Amino acid sequence: MPTDCISYQTSGYFSKLMQDYLDQKSELKPLYNNFPTLENFEKQIAEKAANFNNNNRIPLVETLKKQYQHIEISDSTKQNIELLALQNTYTITTGHQLNLFSGPLYFLYKIISTINLTKELKLKYPTNNFVPIYWMATEDHDFEEINYFNFKGKKFRWNTESTGPVGRLSTEGLSEFFEIYSKELGSSTNANALKKLFEEAYLKHEKLADATRFLANSLFANYGLVILDADDANLKQAFIPYIKEELFEQTSFKAVQETIEQLQAYNVQVNPREINLFYIEDDLRERIIFEHDKYFVNNTKISFSKDEILQLLESNPEKFSPNVIMRPLYQEIILPNLCYIGGGGEIAYWLELKAFFEAVNITFPMLLVRNSVLISTEKQGKKADKLNLSWEDLFTKPADLTNAITHKLSDFAIDLTPQKEILENQFEYLYKLAEQTDKSFTGAVKAQEVKQKKGLENLEKRLLKAQKRKLDNEIQRVTDLQSELFPNQSLQERQTNFSEFYLEKGEQLIPLLIQKLKPLETNFNIITI
Repeated sequence: MPTDCISYQTSGYFSKLMQDYLDQKSELKPLYNNFPTLENFEKQIAEKAANFNNNNRIPLVETLKKQYQHIEISDSTKQNIELLALQNTYTITTGHQLNLFSGPLYFLYKIISTINLTKELKLKYPTNNFVPIYWMATEDHDFEEINYFNFKGKKFRWNTESTGPVGRLSTEGLSEFFEIYSKELGSSTNANALKKLFEEAYLKHEKLADATRFLANSLFANYGLVILDADDANLKQAFIPYIKEELFEQTSFKAVQETIEQLQAYNVQVNPREINLFYIEDDLRERIIFEHDKYFVNNTKISFSKDEILQLLESNPEKFSPNVIMRPLYQEIILPNLCYIGGGGEIAYWLELKAFFEAVNITFPMLLVRNSVLISTEKQGKKADKLNLSWEDLFTKPADLTNAITHKLSDFAIDLTPQKEILENQFEYLYKLAEQTDKSFTGAVKAQEVKQKKGLENLEKRLLKAQKRKLDNEIQRVTDLQSELFPNQSLQERQTNFSEFYLEKGEQLIPLLIQKLKPLETNFNIITI
């Protein structure tokens, strides 16, 4: 059984928009800048160099040094932070929520795609430096999306309340969570390593942002990953002019609305608001709304006149938080960034933003779909071989796979097409006969044709159902294997936490993934551990 990959387009798990983007369909070309190929980075570097404000490098490096001052970092990460001060240094960025203990597996794949792309770029363009950035989504307030992870089919949830930006959330209460989770891990060497990692990340840091930084640094520091928390007054100084334009001109709303009209053939990911900003405090993140010549903070009694909100912006830019429309712009203003790496859903909403970037004269980054992976054990691979299944078979939707296996294993064809053809010929004769008599007979022929065709279709369905019952044991083995690889009939990478595979591979897991994944190849990787 092949253990390499199948294309994203044939995997069945990518939207029509993503398939068309990967196929570089002409109708989507106005919505992105340079398509992510190694050669196209030369143009992207030139565009970013001409357009980026290098003065923004100073607060970036200062902020990163401050954020890393209480954490032990590798020489490669330390060097990459220093390199960001140089005008020939560029970043490759991925972003992710602060999911508890990293959340689903694709957290790893995003960061590994980012690290590996910087390596490829350094080989291709050795006179430049390329730094992998993990942008922590510390300002998000959707706590219900991040307060759990799945391990061996069980959901482990952190039961606490959060109303403000999650990066500022206290980690208090996670010791009780840890007691429950650690019992499930067992007592192996790898289990103890996971316990220590969780304990040091979440029980020895007071805020979720600091805990997540420690976790990601522990997993990836040796590869030079730089982790950024952009919920920072120093960084937001550079964003002030764009916040001001958003408050007074609503440029993003107008530009993105026009783009959405070009995406009518697809499901639109994000609809812009008239003002795409939040007001934030430690326990509050609410939309800013403009009504009756005043600015209101939604669901509060806070309000500002135009002069008051401008004064607040100049003195406290950290009180303003970009939403999903404005966050990408903030990223590209403060980072010398060339490419954003994300999942299909993320790339889809980025495709709504190019006209907005052009309106505010900021270079639009390249958009790269992150690596996707299915991890299989040797035992599962042997099962698949024994059942004569290919990876394409296993990626098939469960109902379709069951039907296909029933057809394959059946001793006879579960297909009444020959009988349907005979029926067609019989009714062709009857219609010719009907032409020689009155219309009522033609109607009777038509009614009988519909009835008999429907009867054959029902018989075919019942025959398939009967064979499924007869072949139940064989089919069950197939569906059991597929359920192991695609938990809850979903992609493994969206369901399973990395700790499940760390128990098996330990410290070898991430180096193995680093070795196998190629960020510029649009293939779904199957990796056996």
